[in-house]
Amino acid sequence: QVQLVESGGGLVQAGGSLRLSCAYSGRTFRRYAMGWFCRAPGKEREFVGYISGSGGSTYYTESVKGRFTISRDNDKNTVYLQMNSLKPEDTAVYYCAAVLMGDSNYWTRASSYNYWGQGTQVTVSS
Repeated sequence: QVQLVESGGGLVQAGGSLRLSCAYSGRTFRRYAMGWFCRAPGKEREFVGYISGSGGSTYYTESVKGRFTISRDNDKNTVYLQMNSLKPEDTAVYYCAAVLMGDSNYWTRASSYNYWGQGTQVTVSS
């Protein structure tokens, strides 16, 4: 019923930028809060950031504050992760996830999200 497809990953030098996109299909996009998570080699899936259904509220993990920005275009059914000042430690597979607004208040927890994309690889060279 809901499908998410990430794109925009690739190889970039430290200090560079990438913009990841997550295309949504299914039920009304604006009703879903969207999260970004990452999974680095040998590590557990970790929270990156969150944006509310309207786009009015965002929240980020401390390590990306001031460098990453989440936005959404509800007319295009797309959420974005703008990644600036990239560091080698940002290397990971990045996933977008969706949960219906009102179903959870624990936006930093992967278990709160009902739908997931396939992920896109981001590699940052030093």
